Amino acid sequence: MWLKEAMFLCSSIPTTKNFFFISATNIPFSSSPNPPFLRFHTSHRENLRYLKSLGIIKPGTKTYKTNPSPESLSQILSTVNFLNSQGFSQADISRIALVCDHVFTPEFSVESVFDFFKFDLAATPEETQGLILRCPQILESNVQFCLRPTLLYLKELDIGNLNLPTNLNAHLLNTRVDKLQEKVTFLQGIGLSYEESAKFCARFPAIFGYSIEHNLWPKYEYLVEGMKKDIEELKLFPQYFAFSLRNRIVPRHLHLKERNVAIPVKRMLLWSDQRFYAKWK
Repeated sequence: MWLKEAMFLCSSIPTTKNFFFISATNIPFSSSPNPPFLRFHTSHRENLRYLKSLGIIKPGTKTYKTNPSPESLSQILSTVNFLNSQGFSQADISRIALVCDHVFTPEFSVESVFDFFKFDLAATPEETQGLILRCPQILESNVQFCLRPTLLYLKELDIGNLNLPTNLNAHLLNTRVDKLQEKVTFLQGIGLSYEESAKFCARFPAIFGYSIEHNLWPKYEYLVEGMKKDIEELKLFPQYFAFSLRNRIVPRHLHLKERNVAIPVKRMLLWSDQRFYAKWK
């Protein structure tokens, strides 16, 4: 009798593309007077509200529909649940959604990236979480054509401990091989052999984040033309490229030049301002 009444109620309600029916035999018994269809529809709206609160569903944008189908919604929720199972909080997921829209599209899967971290990188779940939160865009990278070739190239340069959750490691792993090779080519172009360039990068992997045109080349030119230093200074102190040309390298060099003082670049740059200017008044 109850089943007939439920079928009558469902058939009497106009349907839209946002509604679909589920078998009454799969619904647990409830004393609620609301028919099963309406209870399911309320759940669907709650899921929409939940995804909107996370910033995943963005009404009015081209990327997401205001009301995705139940099937699409289920796939998006599956991604959210998977991230939850990997230790990501709701705040973490909201941050990922803010910068990586594609991760939460129905057809996308992030599991291959987590497999890469676990099996290729040998990262722990905590390390994986830390790396992703420092560079959420890594979730959108293709494992076969991007992440794995990059990891192999970095290992070839003898850059280790890439599983540690640092900003540098996260962005290195998400850098394409051709961009990494540009820095090695630059070092070879200023006189280092391939072996020396690889060793240079292993000692100072932050070099991969610097612009050749706006950072590396101007600093190199000032080293050899402004300070009249030899390339050997760079081999001994790769961290030279980490210091500001305008605010540290040039002022200190000119200060020493006025006093006819010549010291190694490492000593010139590593000292604090207080110690440096107290030493050479």
